[in-house]
Amino acid sequence: MAERTAERRATNLLEIRGLNVFYGRSHALQGVDLKLEHGVLSLVGRNGMGKTTLCRAIVGLIPAASGSIRFMGEELVGRSPAEIARLGLGYVPQGRRLWPSLTVDEHLRLAAGNTRSQWSMARIYETFPRLAERRSNRGNQLSGGEQQMLAISRALLLNPKLLIMDEPTEGLAPVIVEQVEEILVNLGAEGDIGILVVEQNIGVATAIAEKVAIMINGRINRIMEAARLEVDRELQQRLLGVGQHSEAEPAQEQESAQEPAAASAEEGRRARPRGPVRVYLSNPTMPTRWSQPAPVALIESAAHTRTSAPEPSVVATAPAVDLRPITRGGVAPVIVAGTLDTKGAELRFIRDRIAAAGVRVILVDLSTSGGPSPADVPPHHVATYFRGGPNAVFSGERGTAITAMSEAFEAWVRRHEPVGGLISAGGSGGSALVAPAMRALPIGVPKVLISSVASGNVAPYVGPSDVMMLYSVTDVAGLNSVSRQVLANGAAAMVGMVKARAASGERDRPQRHADDRPAIGLTMFGVTTPCVNAIVAALEGDFECLVFHATGVGGQSMEKLVDSGALSAVIDITTTEVCDLLCGGVLPATEDRFGAIARTRIPYIGACGALDMVNFGPMESVPERYRGRTLHVHNPTVTLMRTTVQENARIGRWIGDKLNLMDGQVRFFLPEGGVSALDAPGRPFADPQADEELFRALETTVRQTASRRLIRARRHINDPQFAADVVAEFRRMLGGRATRRRARR
Repeated sequence: MAERTAERRATNLLEIRGLNVFYGRSHALQGVDLKLEHGVLSLVGRNGMGKTTLCRAIVGLIPAASGSIRFMGEELVGRSPAEIARLGLGYVPQGRRLWPSLTVDEHLRLAAGNTRSQWSMARIYETFPRLAERRSNRGNQLSGGEQQMLAISRALLLNPKLLIMDEPTEGLAPVIVEQVEEILVNLGAEGDIGILVVEQNIGVATAIAEKVAIMINGRINRIMEAARLEVDRELQQRLLGVGQHSEAEPAQEQESAQEPAAASAEEGRRARPRGPVRVYLSNPTMPTRWSQPAPVALIESAAHTRTSAPEPSVVATAPAVDLRPITRGGVAPVIVAGTLDTKGAELRFIRDRIAAAGVRVILVDLSTSGGPSPADVPPHHVATYFRGGPNAVFSGERGTAITAMSEAFEAWVRRHEPVGGLISAGGSGGSALVAPAMRALPIGVPKVLISSVASGNVAPYVGPSDVMMLYSVTDVAGLNSVSRQVLANGAAAMVGMVKARAASGERDRPQRHADDRPAIGLTMFGVTTPCVNAIVAALEGDFECLVFHATGVGGQSMEKLVDSGALSAVIDITTTEVCDLLCGGVLPATEDRFGAIARTRIPYIGACGALDMVNFGPMESVPERYRGRTLHVHNPTVTLMRTTVQENARIGRWIGDKLNLMDGQVRFFLPEGGVSALDAPGRPFADPQADEELFRALETTVRQTASRRLIRARRHINDPQFAADVVAEFRRMLGGRATRRRARR
């Protein structure tokens, strides 16, 4: 028995030898050899190289002309797709292939049948909670990401030992691509299923697998380490046909997984030819699925001479650190990022100061000039994370290039979290380049931006995050006696924050009180302060109450903490930012207001606080179209405008639509006595008719359920009893939950 078990373990999960497939007289697969022992293997290649044909041949959808396909020792050639599926091989086809008229639940019940396996429908819904929420929706009512989850789930219910997945991220938005990638990584980590993934996205292919097979013209050209392919831009160009090269590449070169790293490094250091060079194109004519390798004579005739030096290899400036992942030994590094082609001296100065303090640091170059880079992470590597492809980053158009590189760097940072901190120096362009990545990091991760625009309006750079901006005094245009002091202070601030966080053992979330009170978020305005203060006084013994000023950015900051898992509930008394969004005020919410609550499903209590007003600056700044309206000078720099019946109806419908998206416990209070300190008898904004229209619009729009309810209160919002009612409802709502539960990480 032991010998039989050992023999079974020694058998490759999938082994393909000499596989040939034809479409008529066209030779699609040409002697393919491939094996998968266990885990995840990615298969990449340009369009038309035969990747989908290989998948279809494995699962028996097209016949093999010759060769062998063995699955756990069983020959698959000649078997029907049904027989192959029963052996334990699952297939997720390109394009998902769902029935548009069947619901999620019906899809899964069809796949589950009456078989008993470790993958049950209950486990599917636990693994993919989004499918559980959408179980009654038809296939054509699902988003692309939800369809892909359903296609994967359908295959898993067959209890496969091997899963074949063809282009699982095709056509998906970047945020959904990340979700699918996480699913594949988790499946591979469990170790119960082997996975062969065909993928065009190099970032995904190298992230989910340790090895990558590259297919060219119907053959497996090589199998190599994913880490090397990820960082070697020139190799991607040569093998995947997206660039130029002047050196011949052996067609059938095979690279061993044990190839010495020193040899690879030596190859990267080899001097590149300078002066006139001969440039060859491996495909002088547009290839198709059935193209034969181009004859040497044709390649030679299509070659041309280039008189300038060729673009240096990315290998020649290979990163000095292991980029997969950048965190080593549990130590998250500080990232120094910026454009080295224009700010190189300043950025290297910052890096050296941080490194001298004993903090691990990585230099990331975000230059868009396309030239060579000595950075640990060169710009060509970062550019591969742009959804439009790296060529769009190095377009030569400064504005477009900065926007593309900014998006690529944000995606790079998200992929390589956790980081110890992020620091940069630059002007307006450099600041705009790095700021989105800083805002994407969790609250609490140190972020320092040294900028020549830091003494002006910094809201576009800081947003709802905790970015520290330091004014450069002189322009960031070289080192001098002033800039050295400012840059050194910025580096010292970063070192101090990183070391303080390390000493306290905190990472990626705000510090907790010693008694571990769960944190809740509350929104407040001057005209709702008595209400919020009373709620805080009643709850602060059991909860850490974080109060946010409802100034547009305040609401965004609160919801950023909700998304990061730092808040366990929200009491959103002051929703006034919606008025400014819809009526053109100066303190608007974003279109994603309430979105974090819907995404996380944490307990939520809201109210109509200050929905009677729109905020403007000084009286003279009020738009001309509003000059005849009811206006109130709150202070010399703030003018408030009373909302009308029509505006309140629109505001109520907008908020109601957002509440309908929330699946957690939701209560929304309608204070009939007035929604702000100015909305009371004898006060300037008293208008019961406008308030009633607001309440009526909410009641008409909101689909009330046992978990989502509107509550009319016959009191003013600042009445102490109103605050007591909110507190009582909040405690009742948490009655079925652990009151002192930890905020999610």
